[in-house]
Amino acid sequence: MAADELKRLHELPSLGGLFVKALATGFNRPGPDAGLPSRSVVVESLAQDPARLVAYNHVTGFGLRDHVPATWLHVQTFPLHAWLMAQADFPFPLAGTVHVSNEMTLHRPVTVADKLWVRVTCNNLAPHKRGVSFDLVGEIRVGSEIVWTGTSTYLALGRKLPGTPVPAPRLEAPDVAASQLWRLPADLGRQYAQVSGDTNPIHLSRLTAMPFGFKRAIIHGMWTHAKALSSLGPRLPGTHTVRVAFTKPISLPGRVRFAADDELKFAVVNSDQSKAYLVGQVLPTQ
Repeated sequence: MAADELKRLHELPSLGGLFVKALATGFNRPGPDAGLPSRSVVVESLAQDPARLVAYNHVTGFGLRDHVPATWLHVQTFPLHAWLMAQADFPFPLAGTVHVSNEMTLHRPVTVADKLWVRVTCNNLAPHKRGVSFDLVGEIRVGSEIVWTGTSTYLALGRKLPGTPVPAPRLEAPDVAASQLWRLPADLGRQYAQVSGDTNPIHLSRLTAMPFGFKRAIIHGMWTHAKALSSLGPRLPGTHTVRVAFTKPISLPGRVRFAADDELKFAVVNSDQSKAYLVGQVLPTQ
């Protein structure tokens, strides 16, 4: 493969098809010693789906808005994450990776009428105390203007790469009482899959999650991320950087609580706040 290969797609690929492809090729991968493919994937002039956005906002709690949430723009990049990981020369199977952290910046407000140029690339392969980590980096433009950037860090559990693991920056949960109770129904993973396209079987039902080591379905980390931002309400700046760490899975059905302080540090926690499922912070952009 040529260095810095750029693959252009006419539209976002179907995630269902990519999960099937990833499962079919999951046992014949080159391994981390081969490194990450030097490849980017791009979709140009992507039209957003207004009806799907309305449904997404309903499921994640954003309601009616003039501008799209930053996490909605992540949803536009995620099929390209999956496309890169589904390729036979990618060192880790899609179904065996865990999304451990996410950082995104909304550089300027984006409307649903804006057509998007979307690119994702992979980099930063590194040893981790629990396996091997890597980043998938997304960029969205409207015209020539960069409007959103995001980095998702994934972990391939149990894999090995030479070197000393570098500790990730630690996010601290806010030292305030939780102010909201969220009740998560058993079908929430299926609801979010419909609006996000992420049909990973670990989120859909107990039966489809069990082969991957889960006793019950777990909710998508990016649903929890989006719900946390929507729960900040008018305190969420129009442009911002947000960092989150996904610390523990949330089983469905379930009940969790949400806490946030005046510095926009936030966490999703259990009933007595002794365990955090997600920790994050919003920083206004200049």
